[in-house]
Amino acid sequence: MIPQLSDLFATARVVSLPLATRFRGIDSREALLFRGPEGWSEFSPFAEYDDTEATAWLAAGIDFAWNPTPPLLRSSIPVNATLPAVAVAEVAAVLARFGSCRTVKVKVAEPGQSLADDVARVEEVRRILGPEGRIRVDANGAWNVDEAEHAIHALASLDLEYVEQPCATVPELAEIRERVKYMGVPIAADESVRRAVDPLAVARAGAADLLVIKAQPLGGIVSAGRIVAEAGLPAVISSALDTSIGISMGLHLAATIPRLDYDCGLGTAALLAADVTDEPLLPVDGELPVRRVTPSPALLELHAASAERTSWWYARLIRVWDELTA
Repeated sequence: MIPQLSDLFATARVVSLPLATRFRGIDSREALLFRGPEGWSEFSPFAEYDDTEATAWLAAGIDFAWNPTPPLLRSSIPVNATLPAVAVAEVAAVLARFGSCRTVKVKVAEPGQSLADDVARVEEVRRILGPEGRIRVDANGAWNVDEAEHAIHALASLDLEYVEQPCATVPELAEIRERVKYMGVPIAADESVRRAVDPLAVARAGAADLLVIKAQPLGGIVSAGRIVAEAGLPAVISSALDTSIGISMGLHLAATIPRLDYDCGLGTAALLAADVTDEPLLPVDGELPVRRVTPSPALLELHAASAERTSWWYARLIRVWDELTA
């Protein structure tokens, strides 16, 4: 069911949370929160996403607030630390926010940085984790095929678990996967799933070894779970830099997936300098419990977005709800 717009506005709150470290080119994360019969939920497509793309995010938020979650197969989820494209001197401090996670996803291919910067960052992570730690890198589709092959070759000696979205398009992913197969480095698809007209195209093309799945961009727990089942590939459930409320949605998705071979990218509340709850979903011994999150009224007030930004989100909610119901 899709609730009436008035039902969403009855509890809607817009927050702006500062980040501990600049990430994806932003210093704060905005989100619109609302409550339904099942509890609190989140609508937080990034500002640059258009209304059509944002409909899946709203459908996911409504689903989590209004519909019961499918049966859970586990009560806790192993998660990775996420390292922005910071300088080597900052790596240890950022990773310390995540506690003792055994896996780190390292952002690479940052505009204005070089491959040498990426190698140095990953080398520092390997030094901190030791030989048993797991390292995955994420280029967010920034390389062409030749650049990706060169970068993966430069990083392969550091024992990569996989490379996430090295190139932007499905044909490019298929080509780079063939080129680096001899190195034994798997290719993961993220944007080619969550921002694609057909999220299964990358699996059908044999262009990835695993999929990075995010609940909000893929329409919610049931919709995302269906994509995982139909793709037939291992899945890493990840967040979109959500508040703890949005991360809770991702945890519930991860708890419903029959096969969970990899640590999930759901520890990102550690990248926030503030959250909406007194009990944020922060990793403990590399895991997060699967639970609902209720925001603190005091924190909702403290981190309320400006009147201008609140009006912007309310107007966006109206437009996206109109498109979703149409």
